[in-house]
Amino acid sequence: MSEDFYCEEVLSGRTAVQKVMETEHVLAYHHTRPFYPVHIVTIPKKHIPSLVTLEDQDNNLLLEMMDMVKKVASQVVSEHGACRVITNLGKYQDSKHLHFHIVYGEPLNKK
Repeated sequence: MSEDFYCEEVLSGRTAVQKVMETEHVLAYHHTRPFYPVHIVTIPKKHIPSLVTLEDQDNNLLLEMMDMVKKVASQVVSEHGACRVITNLGKYQDSKHLHFHIVYGEPLNKK
């Protein structure tokens, strides 16, 4: 996987995605290779490597992003009764771009 799939593929338009919600600064879309029956990714359109690299000037962007995560999670809970909101850090983070996964169900059998 590339160092930053979200900038290099999604935000550049090279990889088409099914959008769930979008603002000027934040995008939520269905994961291109889902690991769960419902798997939505929310990303900032600005490159931020991870949650722990956020800077003070990113506070408004983070609030906007969390508002979208909340809205998407609310939709998933309304439709399915539950969801998880996940972010990964360090070696668990495949793409070095801040993102949150909103997922429902048990992990799909990936082989």
